[in-house]
Amino acid sequence: MNVIDKIEREQLKSDVPDFGPGDTVKVHTRVIESGKERIQIYQGIVLSRHGIGVNQAFTVRKISNSEGVERVFPIHSPKVAKVEVVQKGSVRRAKLNYLRGRIGKQAMQVKQSKKAKDA
Repeated sequence: MNVIDKIEREQLKSDVPDFGPGDTVKVHTRVIESGKERIQIYQGIVLSRHGIGVNQAFTVRKISNSEGVERVFPIHSPKVAKVEVVQKGSVRRAKLNYLRGRIGKQAMQVKQSKKAKDA
């Protein structure tokens, strides 16, 4: 067994929820300001998931002041406290780059999953 693989395996989080492109998520991030730590919530639609193992990350897009804002979060980072799935989306693509060209309410609309509708 490689030493690097062993160290990476120790850093993997076990409490990562099952989410994918099209899902609306709340990402709880730890922010340190002037020596104090607080949790900041970033809510938006997951555009993509990429990477393997410790290098796995996901891109979240939200509309803030009628401007699109995207942020990439490493899944296994200690700065990410929790990922909470708000709504499951039903999409046919792995990367939702087409949402970048949309304006207004259309930019944040993805078909809701049938599983989420029944629940």
